[in-house]
Amino acid sequence: MSRFQAILITIVLGGCATMGGSSGDLPLPMASSPESVGISSQKLAEIEAVTQKHIDAETVAGAVMLVARKGQIAWLKAMGYRDRPAKDPMRPDAIFRIYSMTKPIVTVAAMMQVEEGKLALDDPVSKYLPELAGMRVGTEKSEPQRPMTVLDLMRHTSGLVYGGTHPVNAGYRGVLARDIDNKAAVSRIAKLPLKFSPGERFEYGVSVDVLGRVVEVIDGEPLGRVLERRILEPLDMRDTAFFLPPEKVARAAEQAQKPGAKPMTVRWSVAEKPALESGGGGLLSTTRDYLRFCLMLANGGQLEGKRILKPETIALMTRDHLGAIPGRSEGGFGLGFAVSKAGGDPIKSGMAGEYGWPGNAGTLFFIDPKREVIAIYMIQVSDEHRVALRNEWRSMVRAAVVD
Repeated sequence: MSRFQAILITIVLGGCATMGGSSGDLPLPMASSPESVGISSQKLAEIEAVTQKHIDAETVAGAVMLVARKGQIAWLKAMGYRDRPAKDPMRPDAIFRIYSMTKPIVTVAAMMQVEEGKLALDDPVSKYLPELAGMRVGTEKSEPQRPMTVLDLMRHTSGLVYGGTHPVNAGYRGVLARDIDNKAAVSRIAKLPLKFSPGERFEYGVSVDVLGRVVEVIDGEPLGRVLERRILEPLDMRDTAFFLPPEKVARAAEQAQKPGAKPMTVRWSVAEKPALESGGGGLLSTTRDYLRFCLMLANGGQLEGKRILKPETIALMTRDHLGAIPGRSEGGFGLGFAVSKAGGDPIKSGMAGEYGWPGNAGTLFFIDPKREVIAIYMIQVSDEHRVALRNEWRSMVRAAVVD
């Protein structure tokens, strides 16, 4: 057991802090000061000043930001507006569309099935989804060199992609419509070509949406129910779901158009129950809930006595599984999220050993086991701003760690 894990177990069992609003208690206490856990108050003030600048410029409507270190919360800050047109202030328990931060949660569910012997990383995906057996590569429809595996789905080496300008990518536009269920979405995907033979390269795409359907088939339940039973309920992630009931809609963080900018990215309605439970990007969550998920990962697969995965499985997920496979210039990729490697780009992928992942609306989490840091950034912005904002924020948080 690492020192990080030991501290987390002691703190989680020993106390909690209160978070404003109705989201309830946090699983870690507040530090007496940021400096007491090796975080610079001055650097945090700089982050707040930069964030306020973005709010004043109306690039960001509002943000909730958290940094935990050594088993305590060094900083939790809600700024700006939850709903800017309504002048409703941001609140710590605001609920955000986390988009691709859904992927780690779904991958954890699949790894639970691996531990139970119901699934194997080297299984052909067609074992569970026979309709994918006939997929061909490229516009000329050549045979793939080998079958697509579960591992390919988790590390995005499947040949499945997202929509784009390339002729193959173009076919994937709209394939994940919210008015069709996961089974129908996979049927649509099965009619499309792969961009490359599985295992040949990395390219981000609909792989984890397909993995979510595999999870459904194995457990015989809709993905949302599988996630509730396996992860969300055991970890008390009470505000994480594919849609919000009426009593929670007023807590949803909303994006607002920046004057003079490109039209904002259209975001789906949080109140609408979708037919598609997108394993690649459909969940909503809060800072509190995602902290609980991060603590489970950082604590070797358990939280408050609830074991989700074995430590060995977490270690497997958080090491690089790309190796020499090309396609990801930012660094390595594990099972469900990016994994930073020595010599990688520290701005785009973080310090060696960090792991985490962002979401399409600008959200971000990362865990640095070596420096015992968990950081969560919750915003809702347009595509043109999200990458620069989260890279800036991650760099500034990293600079705030002073010992």
